[in-house]
Amino acid sequence: MMNYPIVIHKDRDSDYGVTVPDLPGCFTAGSTLDEALAMAQEAVELHLEGLIEHGEAVPRPGAMEDHRGNPDYKGGVWAVVSVSPADLRVKAKRINVSIPQRVLDAVDRFARAENETRSGLLVKAATAYIRQTPRRPKRRRTREKK
Repeated sequence: MMNYPIVIHKDRDSDYGVTVPDLPGCFTAGSTLDEALAMAQEAVELHLEGLIEHGEAVPRPGAMEDHRGNPDYKGGVWAVVSVSPADLRVKAKRINVSIPQRVLDAVDRFARAENETRSGLLVKAATAYIRQTPRRPKRRRTREKK
């Protein structure tokens, strides 16, 4: 398991911002602390998958104490995102999908309740649906003779 320290900042009129000191360029935000933590999990996983897909080295997580002295993180709240290398989807692909707002809201509520990300929940739901749905036999296409 890899445990990446994250730092969370909240300004007066902003969402909760999350930075991952050991993964330059990896940041996210959420309107609530819980959402920010869930988004941080997803951001770290996606960032690592991107590095792997591009053949780059995956940085080892550092100690939280090593980052606390950095003035950029002063006043932030620290937490840890745990990632299992075995769970990383090496060939993840970002897609654009249209979903009715009410369905997306329900997905997000359920994902939060299950301590899951939106993407993770949708992948699990699609995988479960595919597994439980019986395959229809392929129909052979035949050409009509003239």
